[in-house]
Amino acid sequence: MDQQYIEFISNHYLLCLALVVVTYLLIQDLVESTFNKYEGLSPLLAVAKMNDANTVVVDVREPHEYIKGHIENSINIPLGKFSEKLDSLEKYKKQPIIVVCQSGSRSVPACKTLTKANFEHVFNMIGGMQSWEDSNFPIKITSTQ
Repeated sequence: MDQQYIEFISNHYLLCLALVVVTYLLIQDLVESTFNKYEGLSPLLAVAKMNDANTVVVDVREPHEYIKGHIENSINIPLGKFSEKLDSLEKYKKQPIIVVCQSGSRSVPACKTLTKANFEHVFNMIGGMQSWEDSNFPIKITSTQ
């Protein structure tokens, strides 16, 4: 029986390597999501959270993306400048903060930065502005920032 496994692995080493890599990535994702101190929100749940007057929306897209369409009253802090501008969010430390980007991937590092800085209620909008627009929620377009 052991001989068959060895023969299979030697004949299909790329397939076995792919299995090991995918398994590692799945375990890493599972462990990381278990220890996250922030939550993911769908656009619908984000709207419900925004109906609370204390909720702050932080958009981490670049300014040229932000002016093409953003959530009303959101604060634009591009991800590349997020750490250096973190002090500007200090007054919102105890309030709910929803972080949004274009697709939901750039907002994750910003959420991690906020939780490391001891912000209490941090949320990542799943799917980002793409999901927001797909849900036909309103966007604000500005000619300049």
